[in-house]
Amino acid sequence: MAPSHDDEPVVEGAIRRRRRPSVAVVILLLIALTFAGGAVIDRSIGGSTDTASEAGSTESPATSQEESVGSASDATVPAAASTKPSDSEFAFNIGPERTGPFDRIDVAAVAAQVGPSTVTVMAELQTGFGQSGSVGTGIIATSDGEIVTNAHVVEGASALRVRLAGETEPREATLLAIDVGNDLALLDIKGDGFPAATFARPGSVRLGDEVVAIGFALDLDGAPTVTLGIVSALNRTLVTDMGALDGLLQTDAAISSGNSGGPLVNAAGEVVGINTAVARGSTTMAASNIGFSISVDEALPIFEQLRKQSRGEQREEGFLGVALDERTDGGVGAVIRDVNVGTPAEAAGLKAGDVVVAVDGATVEGAAGLIAAIRDLEPGDSTTITVQRGGERLDSVAELGSRPVS
Repeated sequence: MAPSHDDEPVVEGAIRRRRRPSVAVVILLLIALTFAGGAVIDRSIGGSTDTASEAGSTESPATSQEESVGSASDATVPAAASTKPSDSEFAFNIGPERTGPFDRIDVAAVAAQVGPSTVTVMAELQTGFGQSGSVGTGIIATSDGEIVTNAHVVEGASALRVRLAGETEPREATLLAIDVGNDLALLDIKGDGFPAATFARPGSVRLGDEVVAIGFALDLDGAPTVTLGIVSALNRTLVTDMGALDGLLQTDAAISSGNSGGPLVNAAGEVVGINTAVARGSTTMAASNIGFSISVDEALPIFEQLRKQSRGEQREEGFLGVALDERTDGGVGAVIRDVNVGTPAEAAGLKAGDVVVAVDGATVEGAAGLIAAIRDLEPGDSTTITVQRGGERLDSVAELGSRPVS
């Protein structure tokens, strides 16, 4: 049903999980590399790779898929008071339940509200060619100095600095924890009384919502760039050279290098996502106004895990033990090419040729979606794997294990 195609690209039209050889759209991280001669560089995280995939293989997902703003405004954002952290399962400020559609977004009001919580993140890097660095964006998440950003902004940094809105001097920052696979990181700066952002309640983002992206695009001087768009799609999944990103919002709000880690904000001034990637066209495929943001539904639980890791609680990813292929017949799901012996997949009765269409009731669009779903779980978790086998749809319960040491 789904032979492996080693020469097929990672994404189609920047977002599709089903590969077709004619497509050559590249997904790029949004870093502005400025310390090395002042050049602005996008680091590719897409490109052509093998579509053979594995959910919980012994190989790294990067090598195999086998498993701040404009001037202040007098306007105010019409939003109810946010839920205090003590009233929420999350440590961050979470907005109220959404009861209906938002009014048209007041860009100036939203920028004035969220701008003070938007910061510049600067990372010093040591390379074989000497010292360089990257500039991205971050969001103040707690009043005592926790800041969230993308992992690719700070990974490998020898030193980190953060500059707050309205300040001229940067502050030293500490990396508390990082999740490279989910492209999220948690920083900390000394002090208290910082203007923490409010995050949208998970499940509240809707297709077509107006949003603004705020960030230090191209590391331009002055306040951050603010651009307007809509939520173009929900729950996108992308394969990157660091793994698979799921729970992504797609937006046509213009985002550029330097926007990484910055907020995507709704009409209530709530952060709905963390800007992370953009699609660029090629000689054979056009891609216009296609950006991606890690949704609060995905990001908030990961930030809670990062907070635990910063206190010494280590997290281990779940392991299923199957090799995967993409479907080539136009259907959704991931095809199991092989089931490793002695793995949770074998114990659950999964078989080669099964098409995984859902995990715990959530649709699996392709191999990347299955990889990401299993990665977000932990050893010992029981998960329901829904497969299509012949003309029958079956549910199998797998108790995930630990990834074998290679």
